[in-house]
Amino acid sequence: MESPEYTQTFLVAAAAAALVVGLLAGLLLGRRTSPAGQKYREVERKLDQVLQDKKAYEDEVVEHFSDTAKLLNGLTESYRDVHNHLAKGAATLCQGEGPISLERLEGSGDPAEIPAHLAVVQPPLDYAPKTSPDEKGMLNEEFGLERKPTPATTPSEAVDGKT
Repeated sequence: MESPEYTQTFLVAAAAAALVVGLLAGLLLGRRTSPAGQKYREVERKLDQVLQDKKAYEDEVVEHFSDTAKLLNGLTESYRDVHNHLAKGAATLCQGEGPISLERLEGSGDPAEIPAHLAVVQPPLDYAPKTSPDEKGMLNEEFGLERKPTPATTPSEAVDGKT
C-alpha cells in the first residue's frame, strides 16, 4: 500500500483555499451576529410592519367609505319613500292641492335640465355695489365720511383741507 504523496505546492494551495473558505465563513457569520447586521434586520422588520399597517389602514378607509356610500344610498331611498308617502297623504287630505310628489316630478322632463330660476347665478361680491353712478365707491377716500365745514372755515378751505 502506497501512501499518497503530497507535494509542497499542493499543500500550500489546499491551505490557501481553506484559509479563503474560513475567512468567507467567518465574514458571513460575523455579519449575521454583528450589532450593525442585527440593527439592519430590525429596521427591515419594522419597515415591513409599517407597510403592512399602512395597507391595513388603507383597506379600512376604503371599506368605511364604501359602507358609508351604501348607507347614504339607503337613507336617500328611505327619504324618498317617506316624502312620497307624505305627499300622497297630503294630496289626498288636501283635496289635490298639496305638495307635488317626487314620482310626479321625476316624470317631468330632463333631470339634467336646470330650472330657469336656478340658471341665473351671480358670484358673491367682495365689495358693496353702488346704488347710483354718482355715489362714491368704497375705494374713494371720502367714502362713508361726512365733511361739514366748521363755522371758522370757509367752504373752499374745507375742500382744500386747510384750517
